[in-house]
Amino acid sequence: MGDLTMSRRSFVKTAAITGAAVAAFGTSTQSALADQTYPEVSGQDTVEVKTCCRGCGKMECGVKVIVQNGRAIRIEGDEGAWQSMGNCCTKSQSSIQAAYHPDRLHYPMKRTNPKGEEPGWVRISWDEAMETIIKNFGDITEKYGAESIVCQVGTSRVWCMHSESILKNFLGTPNNVEAWQICKGPRHFATTMVSQFALSWMETIARPRVYVQWAGASELSNYDDSCRTTVDVASRADYHISVDPRMANMGKEADYWQCLRPGTDGALALAWTHVIIEKKLYDELYVKKWTNAPFLVCEDFDDQWMLDNGFPSVRTDGSYWDVKTHLLKESDIKEGGSPFKFLVYDNNWEQLKAQGIEHEYGPFTWFNADQEGRIDNTGGFWEGENYSTKKAYEGHEAQQDSLLPGQVQGWLPDLLPFDPAIDPAIEGEFEITLKDGRTVKVKPVWEHYKARAAEFKPEIAAEITGIPAEQIEEAATVYGTRLDPESGYGNGGIQYMLAQEHACNCVQNSRALDNLCGITGNMDTPGGMRGPTMVPIDGDLQGFSAWAPGASTPPAEIMEKQIGMEKFPLLHWWQFWSDASSVWDAVLEGDPYPVKALWNESGNFMSQTNTARAWEALCNLEFFVDLNLWHTPSTDAADIILPVAHWIELNSPRASQGAAGAMGATVKCVQPPAEAKYDPEIVMDLARRMGVPWNDEPGNEWPSIEWQLADSIKLFSNEEWTYTEYDVKNGEVSFERKGTELSKLTPKYKTWDEYVEAFQRDGWWQAKEVDPKQWGTYRRYQTGGFRARDRVWARLDYTAGNGIGDWKPGFFTPTMKQELWSTVMESHHPDHPEWFLPSWVEPPHGPKDGDRIKEYPLTATTGRRIPVYFHSEHRQLPWCRELWPVPRIEINPETAAEYGIEQGDWVWIESEWGKIREVADLYYGVDKNVVNLEHTWWYPELSQNAGHGIELSAVNNLIDHHAQDPHAGSSNLRAYQVKIYKATPENSPFNNPVPCGVDGVPIIHTSDDPRLKEWLPDYEGRE
Repeated sequence: MGDLTMSRRSFVKTAAITGAAVAAFGTSTQSALADQTYPEVSGQDTVEVKTCCRGCGKMECGVKVIVQNGRAIRIEGDEGAWQSMGNCCTKSQSSIQAAYHPDRLHYPMKRTNPKGEEPGWVRISWDEAMETIIKNFGDITEKYGAESIVCQVGTSRVWCMHSESILKNFLGTPNNVEAWQICKGPRHFATTMVSQFALSWMETIARPRVYVQWAGASELSNYDDSCRTTVDVASRADYHISVDPRMANMGKEADYWQCLRPGTDGALALAWTHVIIEKKLYDELYVKKWTNAPFLVCEDFDDQWMLDNGFPSVRTDGSYWDVKTHLLKESDIKEGGSPFKFLVYDNNWEQLKAQGIEHEYGPFTWFNADQEGRIDNTGGFWEGENYSTKKAYEGHEAQQDSLLPGQVQGWLPDLLPFDPAIDPAIEGEFEITLKDGRTVKVKPVWEHYKARAAEFKPEIAAEITGIPAEQIEEAATVYGTRLDPESGYGNGGIQYMLAQEHACNCVQNSRALDNLCGITGNMDTPGGMRGPTMVPIDGDLQGFSAWAPGASTPPAEIMEKQIGMEKFPLLHWWQFWSDASSVWDAVLEGDPYPVKALWNESGNFMSQTNTARAWEALCNLEFFVDLNLWHTPSTDAADIILPVAHWIELNSPRASQGAAGAMGATVKCVQPPAEAKYDPEIVMDLARRMGVPWNDEPGNEWPSIEWQLADSIKLFSNEEWTYTEYDVKNGEVSFERKGTELSKLTPKYKTWDEYVEAFQRDGWWQAKEVDPKQWGTYRRYQTGGFRARDRVWARLDYTAGNGIGDWKPGFFTPTMKQELWSTVMESHHPDHPEWFLPSWVEPPHGPKDGDRIKEYPLTATTGRRIPVYFHSEHRQLPWCRELWPVPRIEINPETAAEYGIEQGDWVWIESEWGKIREVADLYYGVDKNVVNLEHTWWYPELSQNAGHGIELSAVNNLIDHHAQDPHAGSSNLRAYQVKIYKATPENSPFNNPVPCGVDGVPIIHTSDDPRLKEWLPDYEGRE
């Protein structure tokens, strides 16, 4: 191949397909209301519809779709969408080409030829499609059990996530394969375990003074935050720290670049922790009061003792599991004592005693984590504590610099001191007598945490990560040293992203980073770790949470069969996904039982596990249903294909999934083509045909979309939601419920039409204004806001009648504290004490793995952000493919010279498990021992290949199918050894270094390939 110069001719002229039409609206573009079903547009008027983009699945950017004569002709940024600053990226603009792509699926289709051959697709009716699905699922359930059916889900489309809940539940299967397992899920897994669901989401929008961008490049990907916001935040920050094995686009502008070896994130996070502790840069009050750092560890407890003195704790789905912990409790020192009361040593006990305040156990006091009041009502409070919710809210407006005009600061409560003035010890060793008469020595968790961090002091971490020790210390010091000590909180959180999830240490990495943010005073503070935006609207039956009434995790007797639980014990606790590698193994090997059927909505089998193994499994299913926009690799293995709607063709409530705090809507701009349907409509139709109620209201078991949309906004009200105020005096707890009960709230907007009209008129709502007591207030662990709602999920299950929690201060962990020492981990892995605290181990097939480096000398990383693609999506969009026609391997020029490789050469990349080809892109921004590969490549133009050419360049052909994180099961995607060599006519099929189809026809590999024109939008034939 020659050089990689590509024309931007069509793409930068975003009106290329509509030249005359776009010229027509000039400066007279109107705003108009899109009704609850369609923005019906007539005549020559041009209508501007505010909506939420889903060109990718990671950020809620506000855009405007320009519709003329019923056709969407352009997408542009919404300058009023403060969360994305008017951003409209290449993927968003290209959504026009996606919606009107000539290869869009218009009708249900069925296979007529055996798998392995050309499918022979024929059009069928929706009735035939649904009847076929129900019959096959029924036959397979009768023969093999419902657990032999698996649901698969990915990201992006609005909405397709319900196959992990609604569909799985009414089919009676415990099994689902999720992109979540390797994308955000490990972070959510870890934070749910030790702090709060998805506190990994940082409030970047609040412009932290020290911006730490760890393991990602959101300036390109809109990952968690829009690219324009990321650039603005990084540019305005006093310091910008980039942690990345390659120099990302903003990396060259960073004040500090921590260029670590792939897969060593956990070691670096613990090294930073060591620096923070040694320099006493931690927030001492937060550490003592809101983490379990002062809780006492007794290493003399055996398994039986911990079982006898344990207690039940609630999972995220509402079921229970048994906590078995080395943390000292009242039940360990007193017969009949509470297993919920965790003991700490009080450095101030003698002074308090002199003041007439005496602890029940002398120098030891306790914190009660009896959050459900099983023994008494003091759960959530310290022995003899004085607390009031009103006082917990006392504070002032946040004072973040550089917010956008009109952006709400939010309310910052002052951090309350202990009352009475106890001083829980976090250092030292103490003796205590157990209830069986033994005297044992105990140490605070903090002593153990200090020791763990010291294992990775900078000089040790330097040997692991490749970053000089002084650079590690300097970056950690800059992060931890408060630029404004008077603020009472840290410099900002850490925007830790995807890459740190992909080297088989993902849960422990995330724990280390979560704890690092906590101990530096950046938990639920301005610019800190805030978690998912909480708002009074919900996608509900339509949206992200996707809970039909009564549909959540299937019953325990079903969940006990979830594939992967035996291999990964923490899945018993987590329950939200089956292990993908184990599912594909079950298809091929029947262990632990046969898997015979799959329902897939936007799931991408190339994103995790070994691609060749996953493809083999898909081809061996007895029955496979794929819901899709067009033909993709997965449809080549399907038996039934169902056509779905694009994001400009549907309505849905929408709020920031991360911490941006925006609330709005995806508004239906145009009709979907022919018989394509919105995903939830399809699933609800299946439920109706199976006789499974979608709604528990008599006579409205399968409600209309209009009803569901109105239902999703019914709790958006001018009235204050019900909440609880506590008044605790000397340990005596009283409380009062205030506000309006949910069932009695008056909706601000009675219909979806009214809501959309307000959205079109006023634009995006700020969640801080909409819900000032909850999202508008920081330090919710102190006010009770973290425990204000029952579901530990991004949204609230309104329709099911749940939603109001206890409003007690603290977290949703077993100890009600941010857990440096994880009680979840030790209860499920009692034989691995090294895991009780965050830990790090080498990636399984990295450069330190035996002699592997001799044959495979280069460490591969992958998954870098590509501005025109979202994982496997958009390869058939001509604007995108024109700009980025082929997958690239970034190679350091010095390394390339050693292999005789030049810019633009096709290169073979080979591991023990497979080999692929990508094009050389020489870049000094990667280390000489590292190559950076692009992921999930397939070739839509290769319809002659089963799988559309996934064997040619899909990077996960290279990975070990069974190299996985021991907790979440996530695949080893980024830190394994490969070798490279130049592709030549002599070593390439068809004597062509360019990948070819089975017939020798090459892929599209230049920007001027005439086949790109065949993919230009087709506005006809959509009726």
